[in-house]
Amino acid sequence: MKTKLTSRIVATTLVTALAGIGLTLPAAGATGQAASPTHDRTLNKAYAKTLNKTHDKRLQAGVEAILKTGTVGVVAQSTGPRGSRYATAGVADKATGAAARSGDRFRMASASKTFVATVVLQLVGEGRLSLDDTVEHWLPGVVSGNGNDGSRITVRQLLQHTSGLFNYTADLPVLASVDDYRAGRYTTWTPEQLVGIATGHAPDFEPGAKWAYSNTNYILAGMIIQKVTGKSWEQQVTKRIIRPLGLRDTSAPTTDSRIPGRHLHGYSDFGKTGPTIDTTRFNPSAAGAAGAMIGTTADLTRFYQALLGGKLLRPAQLAEMKTTVRAADLDPVWPGARYGLGLLQVPLTCGGSYYSHAGDFPGYTTRNGVSPDGRRVVVLHATGDGASDLSTEQAQNDLIDGELCA
Repeated sequence: MKTKLTSRIVATTLVTALAGIGLTLPAAGATGQAASPTHDRTLNKAYAKTLNKTHDKRLQAGVEAILKTGTVGVVAQSTGPRGSRYATAGVADKATGAAARSGDRFRMASASKTFVATVVLQLVGEGRLSLDDTVEHWLPGVVSGNGNDGSRITVRQLLQHTSGLFNYTADLPVLASVDDYRAGRYTTWTPEQLVGIATGHAPDFEPGAKWAYSNTNYILAGMIIQKVTGKSWEQQVTKRIIRPLGLRDTSAPTTDSRIPGRHLHGYSDFGKTGPTIDTTRFNPSAAGAAGAMIGTTADLTRFYQALLGGKLLRPAQLAEMKTTVRAADLDPVWPGARYGLGLLQVPLTCGGSYYSHAGDFPGYTTRNGVSPDGRRVVVLHATGDGASDLSTEQAQNDLIDGELCA
């Protein structure tokens, strides 16, 4: 699929991040203190109050900077030792003019991959599969033809994006244009069909030879989860992560095209192939384990806190997840980026690094940053295509970096 911002396809997209000049809307921003700084008792109260107001202003300025690059709505949450703060700008629905709100749900797209990788690693920790198992072992004959060979690809390489498999979303018709989206947005796809699109192409490189982002890897990971457990990836993510953590606004839908409850509407012109349309309704089976999930900034924050805080994985498996390889393809957006097993590692300007997994779907963009111990988390979401250059990406990076370095 064609796009003006190739790096965003490579980097994060469940499907693609179609760059274009969005409609800039008046800001409808709000900031708030979602939790009081009860455990920062050493700070002088007056100083703490001033500090929090400064942080609130910085977070609000960050979301407004993102809005000015051409997005439609922005929501952000920043969580640390003094509690959680949030900021919003723009609108959730252009038709009604309703303001974006901090609890609005959205399509998290490829941020779903960290959930899926977590389930796979939980199964590894339980001794039910190995990261060195081959795809052929669990899915005989599924990856074959045109030079594709599942017996040479490991589970680790799927989660790490070093399999060499063609990215099926680059040849998924529904994402090619406004007209194609309108025609195919409600089509139901099976995982086998999506993998079939990928294996209709020769692999991009030999397994393990390099790093390249491919959504096909996580469709296969979802299929392996079902083979190992007898339950779908959606059921396992719900059972193992969503319910135990109380993520009430997070879901892993199968074919339901709606976003339930209060939510942000997405808008895209698919690379200026037609008018900007509302992309909210979409059959998520086309995304599957590569990025079908829906959530909120609060739920994603809780997930990242639990994951990096060691509450979802055993130490050995969390260490595997955080073991990274160089991902030079991402440098245009995240210079020096590295990729682990469902986690991106990005350098901070103040030293050290943070973990992340971005997600892009036409009209929806999820970005996040988590400290290595999970104590500091920033999650933001923007709707609309954003700018045709990297200015939207830069504004998002500046917000995350600024919050984590403060």
